[in-house]
Amino acid sequence: MSQASKEVEEGSVFAPKFDANGLIVCVTTEAATHDVLMVAYMNELALEKTIETGLAHYWSRSRRSLWRKGETSGQTQKVLSLRVDCDQDAVLLEVEVGGDGKACHTGRKSCFYRALGDEGALVFSADGA
Repeated sequence: MSQASKEVEEGSVFAPKFDANGLIVCVTTEAATHDVLMVAYMNELALEKTIETGLAHYWSRSRRSLWRKGETSGQTQKVLSLRVDCDQDAVLLEVEVGGDGKACHTGRKSCFYRALGDEGALVFSADGA
């Protein structure tokens, strides 16, 4: 392992790796339940705003714009913890949810409300997560 790789993987320097489009994957979980709420992307500004304000900010690839979670929906996400994976190309937010506690634009708590069933079709979760 090179010294640079060792520093990224084992060191204490926060050095997030953004992809060719200037984005980094962000997995967001609810701190109280550890449920995965959503997967989104951040650009450098979204990550900076998240760290600076303590509120989750993301980059909308479809709208090509920065957005603060809950800005229009009220479904805020207060960041309690921000982690980075081993090679610093993904981040994990643990959040306290505000508003009605839902994270998905469909009105569900989590964006992961379907599972692949035995027949190969998607099956909605029993609790409507």
